[in-house]
Amino acid sequence: MNDLNKAAAPKATWVEVGEESAAQRIDNFLLRRLKGVPKSHVYRVLRSGQVRVNSGRVGPDYRLQMGDRVRLPPVRVSTAVKTAKPAEFPVVYEDASLLVVDKPAGVAVHGGSGVSFGVIESLRASRPQAKVLELAHRLDRDTSGLLMVCKKRSALVELHRQLREGEVEKVYTTIVKGVPATDAFEVSEPLHKYVTGAGERRVSVREGGMSALTKVKVKKKARDFSLLEVRLLTGRTHQIRVHLAHAGHPVLGDDKYGDFELNRVLAKRGVKRLFLHAARLAFAHPATGERLRLEAALPADMAAFAGQL
Repeated sequence: MNDLNKAAAPKATWVEVGEESAAQRIDNFLLRRLKGVPKSHVYRVLRSGQVRVNSGRVGPDYRLQMGDRVRLPPVRVSTAVKTAKPAEFPVVYEDASLLVVDKPAGVAVHGGSGVSFGVIESLRASRPQAKVLELAHRLDRDTSGLLMVCKKRSALVELHRQLREGEVEKVYTTIVKGVPATDAFEVSEPLHKYVTGAGERRVSVREGGMSALTKVKVKKKARDFSLLEVRLLTGRTHQIRVHLAHAGHPVLGDDKYGDFELNRVLAKRGVKRLFLHAARLAFAHPATGERLRLEAALPADMAAFAGQL
């Protein structure tokens, strides 16, 4: 039995970094390479120095360079690990560098937090020939709309730069409780991230938090509800939801920051999820510099409710 175990024991391997992995963080590179290995174990072998780049130790934030030689330690991969089912999503734009899809509500963008896999894992499973498929940004699981995926590492680096510098125009459509006093306003309260006793991520308005700016326009209103166009000037976690709730106009169907009693009543009218949709993106194409303006129509449930306003 011992001989059998010895024969089956995995061995360390060396991998040379190609263009598709250049500029990627070593921890993300390992998580993709060592499928089936728990994330905690990947970070453990990194900290212990079992992972080497060009024979030297590196931290988890080390960014790989083309030609780097990476030592993958002998770790056991669970054979019971679930693999993502291939899935495609409505394509809004695609070329050699970039893929933009219209993500449905209720689908996570990536695995984790109790979700085995999300949009990115399903796309990779359906496009096994793609050398690179990486999320350029994220959407909350219950938010629908435009999601950018890069097909080249150079495109990812450039889009991340544009996002950091505020050069990507991000416009959302949402339906909220109540009617704002003015048809255009800004919310600029600082946002603080914390974790609840149950281990859930939450955000609150708090002095000393991260700076955040949300611009709001009222596009349609009724007695009790309004359809808003929301422009993000910063990209903080749950920013739109927390800012609008703070302004007294929580997003319909929001199970974290919303009006829970109202949500229960509206569930009978078809509001069964967060009514927040990433409707528009405008940015310079990461390879050509051409200005792209992309749009995704309102999902049927939001459009139906908006039609009643």
